Amino acid sequence: MTKEKQCINGIEIEETYSRFAIDFIKTHGRKNSIATKTLGCKVNQYETEAIKEKFIHRGYEIVNEEDFADVYIINTCTVTSLADKKSRQYIRRMKKMNEASIVAVTGCYAQISPEEVSQIEGVNIVTGTNQKGRLVELVEQHLESKKENECYIQDYELINEYEETGIITSMESRTRAYIKIQEGCNRFCSYCIIPYARGNVRSRAAQDIIDEAKNLIEKGFKEIILTGINTALYGMEAEFNHSSDNRSLIGIEIILNELEKMEGDFRIRLSSLEPTVINAAYVQSLLQYKRLCPHLHLSIQSGSDNILKAMNRRYNRAEYLDIVNTLRKFNPYYGITTDIIVGFPGESEEDFRDSLDIVDKVGFCKVHVFKYSKRQGTKAADMKGHVAPEVKNRRSDELIQAGKQSADSFFQLNIGSEKTVLVEEYLQDRGCFTGYTENYMKAYIKDEQDILNREEFLNKFVQVKVEKLYLDGILCKII
Repeated sequence: MTKEKQCINGIEIEETYSRFAIDFIKTHGRKNSIATKTLGCKVNQYETEAIKEKFIHRGYEIVNEEDFADVYIINTCTVTSLADKKSRQYIRRMKKMNEASIVAVTGCYAQISPEEVSQIEGVNIVTGTNQKGRLVELVEQHLESKKENECYIQDYELINEYEETGIITSMESRTRAYIKIQEGCNRFCSYCIIPYARGNVRSRAAQDIIDEAKNLIEKGFKEIILTGINTALYGMEAEFNHSSDNRSLIGIEIILNELEKMEGDFRIRLSSLEPTVINAAYVQSLLQYKRLCPHLHLSIQSGSDNILKAMNRRYNRAEYLDIVNTLRKFNPYYGITTDIIVGFPGESEEDFRDSLDIVDKVGFCKVHVFKYSKRQGTKAADMKGHVAPEVKNRRSDELIQAGKQSADSFFQLNIGSEKTVLVEEYLQDRGCFTGYTENYMKAYIKDEQDILNREEFLNKFVQVKVEKLYLDGILCKII
């Protein structure tokens, strides 16, 4: 006999609902509402999804960040001083939505500057990067204790265990799902504050990753993107070494090997791999996995050996080009995206020209250009030879243009080839579907047959032929 669910004020009460949530429904006649704001990287976005799911399971309702809410959670970024400023702005903005709300601030800015965050008017809870999974409990504790301000921060050197936030069951995207597999970084690039914000390297249990992937694939997601603070460091701890199919597996291969065996219509993409960790030989071992998209994000940061050394990047341009050559020898259409910083302290005009040169040599399909921003707490902040703003602006403009030319050349190379596109949306104003090819080109597909039920065409793999350059990508025709 099925047990009848309890219903209070017209709301069905699930077994997972917390006592506090049930009391709130009784008192207010509605669910306690929560709004979130995420700043920064894909890892933060993933973690916010995990936070929201925990609150949903406890009986809370998710509302938009612009709406009135009982609880606001701001997941902050601190990669630059500008990111700190944006975080502060959103904290104040969201509190104004409801002066009586609970405001909880988490993420990298909260970890690095807890005292500064605590002093912002209206902040009730401050948590570090390894306390996000506890937020629902901390919010309810605060609502009962009525304390003015509570701070939960652990020193980054003591953060040694991966915080499992549970299996994600949904994403805002309907087609592509991120899975966090790793946390922390021990590379300590001279410009980067993130190791101090995220702590030591910790890898997520392989079975939890596989279980999450299975769940998301069953829900219909067609592309699984493995991400982390430094994805290439996954599984490098000794206890993560596995043996499978009569050979030893290390690092991210542990996960790729399991995903390769799974059933379902899906593909795998890596969010990034750091040349500080991997080399051409390691990349060669990844090429055997059929589900893995022929696209890697390889952050070079500079084309100059002098600047790479000053950045503490632990590789040189020749080693980077070895990786590129390995990929392109395997597949001339292999997509490579990158990040480059201009105006790093001490960067000469010759150093900058080296960056322009490597963009020309590699043929990237996308170059993300960043102007160096001084970040207190990093070694680079105290270096000599800081570049004038007008020089950084000029170099940034020049490199952005070079990046566009590089992408166009790569797109041109692909004309006439056949590709697989995961259809993500329909653009009414353009009369075409759009999505990404396996090698990460933005693809536009004209709706020549005037497909009536366009919803059924979405989230499908479509075989296309590349016809020409179009907008920020390529125009394709269905085969």
